[in-house]
Amino acid sequence: MADTPVVFIMGARQVGKTTLVKDLIDETWQYITFDDLAQAEVARADPVGFIRNLPPGRIALDEVQRVPDTLVAIKQSVDEDRTPGRFLLTGSANALLLPRVSNALVGRMEAVRLATLSECEIAGSKPTFLDALLKGEAPKTEETRIRDHLVRRIVTGCFPEPLLRASEKRGPAWHRQYLNTLIQRDLGDLTRIGHVEAMSKLLRLTAILSGQLVNLAELGGRLGLNRITAGRYLGLLEQLFLVERIPAWHASEFRRLVKTPKMHVVDTGMACALRGITRRRLLRNPVELGSLLESFVYNELRKQAVWVDEPLTFHHYRDKDKVEVDLVIEDASGDCYGVEVKAAASLHARDFTGLKRLRRIAGERFGMGVLLYDGDHSTSFGDGLFAVPIGALWS
Repeated sequence: MADTPVVFIMGARQVGKTTLVKDLIDETWQYITFDDLAQAEVARADPVGFIRNLPPGRIALDEVQRVPDTLVAIKQSVDEDRTPGRFLLTGSANALLLPRVSNALVGRMEAVRLATLSECEIAGSKPTFLDALLKGEAPKTEETRIRDHLVRRIVTGCFPEPLLRASEKRGPAWHRQYLNTLIQRDLGDLTRIGHVEAMSKLLRLTAILSGQLVNLAELGGRLGLNRITAGRYLGLLEQLFLVERIPAWHASEFRRLVKTPKMHVVDTGMACALRGITRRRLLRNPVELGSLLESFVYNELRKQAVWVDEPLTFHHYRDKDKVEVDLVIEDASGDCYGVEVKAAASLHARDFTGLKRLRRIAGERFGMGVLLYDGDHSTSFGDGLFAVPIGALWS
């Protein structure tokens, strides 16, 4: 806000965008929310006139995706007056992906993603995991063998409201109501879809398939949709910040790498609510725990990446021999760091098969490989490979 005319805070509904904005602004700001239907209707009827008739000074517009044409009107206003910090916007859907507004504020706006709470925020600690990784140091922790705590965190998720609820049963109730409202209301802000029920089924499928490769033809077949429509619907869930696709990591000289993206839900509590998974069920089912734990770790590291000064990109690794690495993090210089996730407390040499394959293919670009597990000590497996207790993510 000190050097940019427009700042757009975007993220899923109920992550705390409005709370953050109201904490940032004071009485000198004009605050308008498009959740107010009267304000939204006036803006839709004449977006240029709406922006032009706002009082002079700084403006906060909440839920701007409900009237995306205001972004075009804001462009005109900013072109006339490029004073930094004029507009502070929020959106529960990525309005920047809408064709008619995607280029409206290029060079005039900074977009800031607000995710759900990170484990570090919940624990009240500063993230150090990625800093250590990028320095070539094995992350450390005093929190070991935390299976029960970990399962509780996976089932609860990271939205603020479920974290405040005392009863374990009340969290899933909140998630279900949240998702019903989202599909019935927010999807209408983005597009008109012909199969609302198919969208609900797709959301459940993403919860089941989280951590797996994305096959749009198979996904569409389960829903009675063609591949193109399934891809469009999955894209809508991405615009609502409910799921993310991460690309495959590949070396151009190695043709046996699979290039299909992998999908993760952005909140494991939401996935558990959609699948009816309780803490007791997860403790008894190591396969379900393993798949959800991978998404849990991915989401935590994505959130922590905003604390790192240099840009990081996230990938997964898989080759045609079905050798995999759950996460490959690449820094600005092209060096890569592998993170493998294991729910068990025991270690075996075969657990490092994927990391060793990545190290061989990446060559000099390989920085380090870490296997996160529910153990009680950090162990070196030689040549930049380490086993680290999973508590190192937030402590």
